[in-house]
Amino acid sequence: MKTTFLERMKEYLKDEYEAFEKTLDQPMYKGLSINTLKTDADYVIQNLPVCLQKSPFSKNGYLFDAHEKLGNHWMHQAGLFYLQEPSASSVVDALEIQENDWVLDACAAPGGKSFQIACALNNTGLLLSNEMDMKRAQVLMSNMERCGISENIITCSPIEKLTPYLQTCFDKILVDAPCSGEGMMKKHELASLEWSVENNRACGVRQLRILESVAGCLKQGGILVYSTCTYAIEENEAVIHEFLARHPEMELMDGGSHVQRRGLPYKDLDVSKVRRIYPMDGGEGHFFAKMRKKEETKSSSIKILQNKKIEPCAQKFLLDQGCTNWNLMQIQQKVYMKKGPFLNLKVPVLRQGILVGEMVKNRFEPHHHFYTAAQLKHDAVVEMNDEQMHTFMSGNVIVSDKKGYLCMQYHHFPIGFGKGDGNQIKNKYPKGLRMDFIK
Repeated sequence: MKTTFLERMKEYLKDEYEAFEKTLDQPMYKGLSINTLKTDADYVIQNLPVCLQKSPFSKNGYLFDAHEKLGNHWMHQAGLFYLQEPSASSVVDALEIQENDWVLDACAAPGGKSFQIACALNNTGLLLSNEMDMKRAQVLMSNMERCGISENIITCSPIEKLTPYLQTCFDKILVDAPCSGEGMMKKHELASLEWSVENNRACGVRQLRILESVAGCLKQGGILVYSTCTYAIEENEAVIHEFLARHPEMELMDGGSHVQRRGLPYKDLDVSKVRRIYPMDGGEGHFFAKMRKKEETKSSSIKILQNKKIEPCAQKFLLDQGCTNWNLMQIQQKVYMKKGPFLNLKVPVLRQGILVGEMVKNRFEPHHHFYTAAQLKHDAVVEMNDEQMHTFMSGNVIVSDKKGYLCMQYHHFPIGFGKGDGNQIKNKYPKGLRMDFIK
């Protein structure tokens, strides 16, 4: 790591610097968050072949040994947990999300915090997850799909183009801002190679611009949480200080008791209310500040899309599946469903709600997302044994006399779907997810 960076950290940490320096040669902390939409912590703890310890940073977070690899485990593929660096999980608890809240995750990829928000919402309200980079947005969508999230809108837009349509719409907003990534240097060598004070300052300018863009989207009394995975004052305390100076309608709130370490001194900012995490605290590094909006600034400008005509064969499929009382939307050949309204956002929308499926040559073909959605129950089910699960996750056919579209389950958790012809089940598990089965 660059000497200048280490000298700065010595200035920040003073007597604690030696403890910080020792962590640089240690492996990264690893953690996971339980998907409470699909299961509970007891099930994962009892059935996952690793030792889990409760994380101090979030109510559904757990730590495990850095040498363990869980990405290929069937529980991960079934969306029962989300792999997440422990200190990153601290931020969402500060939002104090309640069921039926409308929440904006302004910089959402790869999706860990959006996942936590969705669990807190418990299939109520609305979560809008935005990511301006298309490749990262696709990763975000894949993660949310795997975890079975339904009341979610995923957009791919520069935030300043999205927010004019969403003035005073949200109860909670998270800005997990793009940053210099000082807390991720052990994971991403590029963060160390590209480090400079000038880059810290440039990031601070961008971060402030994002905060400025979302401020008008918050309702009166709503909560805005700003976070980074970096240590630099220029990207943390300085950004909050300047934002509050520009927005007298916002007030700084206490970050909560789940993180003990306070911020670094900066001008007249009350740093007892902001929070920091360093590696010696049990996580790689994070900063967050919680703010509340005291008064309105503009009236809401949100527009609702009206339901369009749905193809009859798609309607029949949903009726056969027992899916009634949902809002439906057909966009070109694809059919979506969600409990809440479909929004007219006038920016690229990758998904609203559950992608049920699409029309293919005058017939309706369901989608993987329909079978991973956490709250849906399926009558046509195949409960796979270990051998069948291995076959399915590898992308191969399964011998069976069942017919029609079938929800493929393992230990009663949906993994995906297939189509039976009376002799075998054709595998519909997405090619990009296929891998060796780890029990």
